[in-house]
Formats: sequence, structure tokens, C-alpha cells
Amino acid sequence: MLQTENIYLFLAILPIVSFLYASVGHGGASGYLALMALFSFAPESMKPTALLLNLFVAGISFYYYYKAGHFNKKLFLYFAIASIPLAFLGGTIEVDASIYKKILAVLLIFAILKMLNVFGKESDKIKDVKLWQGLIVGGVIGFFSGLIGIGGGIILTPIILLLHWGKMKEAAAVSALFIWVNSAAGLIGQISSGVTIEKERFLLVAIALVGGILGGYYGSKKINNNILRYILAFVLTIACAKLFFT
Repeated sequence: MLQTENIYLFLAILPIVSFLYASVGHGGASGYLALMALFSFAPESMKPTALLLNLFVAGISFYYYYKAGHFNKKLFLYFAIASIPLAFLGGTIEVDASIYKKILAVLLIFAILKMLNVFGKESDKIKDVKLWQGLIVGGVIGFFSGLIGIGGGIILTPIILLLHWGKMKEAAAVSALFIWVNSAAGLIGQISSGVTIEKERFLLVAIALVGGILGGYYGSKKINNNILRYILAFVLTIACAKLFFT
């Protein structure tokens, strides 16, 4: 996997991606998948690699947001009840490479809009999410999370903000743990279907953690680096285009 052309450039960009995603409470799977697509990683290696990176980066991000007092347990549970088993189910399903790329490209649009702060506005009026709403939203996101190899936070966060179910930091904290449990369930599903995790992937984990730790720490406090977000949005847009047209 690490024999990919220009691998050193990939390794240099990786912690920047994890920093930006962790700063908004995400594990970064959509960003990692976009980078792997740009650097022509084999599709069969992309999904388990992204889920593994998610586990560590989202875990670090959640720790900092939880420590800062932003976690809403009830909100998380309503989404997680259905998402965990369906993420496992999605992880056991192997998708044709061409279909996989198209689905990933569509999901990257959410990541691009999030990085451009299209979904960044908070509401003073917070509404209580109903259990059936949480089950439906969490279940659908969970299934696609396991299927594609993302944690689902890049979709959940905009939904929480758009429907006024929580504020920005609260949405980030809930999404971080949501990503972690979905990534774990999806990865277990992958392993149960015969996928193996090579030792070299943990080198990527170590590199991504550098950015993840810094992003989680500063993001849970006051960082707002718009220039880097715009750069990442540009990179994601290029990856999205490549996935659609190749």
C-alpha cells in the first residue's frame, strides 16, 4: 500500500487533513479517502484504512470535546442505537469499485460544504430530537458509513445544525463519538468478511494522530482557520471530480 507513487507527499498532507477534521469533531475518513483516491490507492485498501484512521483520530477529537463539556449523551444515543448494527452490516458488503467511487464522490460533497462552513450557522432555538428521528437518521448514516468506510460525522453534523438539534460544539462532540462507534462497527464487519489489517497501516495512524491531537485540542477551544479549510475544500473538490470522471 505504501509503495504508491508520491507517497511522501501523501504522508505530508495526511496530518493536515486529520488536524482540520479533528478541529471540527470529525475523524477525517472522507478526507483520507479523497487523498487516497488522488494518489491512486487500490479501492480495496481504502475502506479499511480510512476506518482505522478514523478510530484513532475521532477518539482523540471526542476526548477533547468531552473534556470541554460539549457532549450530549442523549443526543448521541438516539443516533447510535441504529447506526452501530447497520454500520457493521455495511462493513460486510463489498461494493463494485466504480459504484464505490461514485457514492464516495457524492458523500464528499457534504465534506466540501462543511469545510466551507455552509452548515456552520447555529440557532438559538434548540429542538429535542425524537427517538424515531434519531433511529432513522442514525441508521441510514450508519449503513453508508460501513459501506463506504467513513464514520458518518460529515453527514450527521450538518443534519444536527440544520434541524436545530444542537449547537456547533455539541454537534462536534456527538459526531466524534458517533464516528468512533461506526468506524469500529464497520471495521469489525470488514474483518469478519475476511479483510486483514496490514502493520504498515499503523504508520499512517501515527502520522494522522499528530494532526488529530492538535486539531482536537485547538478545535474544542477557539481555533477557526478558514484559509486551511478553503484549501482542504479545494483538494476535496479535485478528488470528488476525479472519482466522478474516472
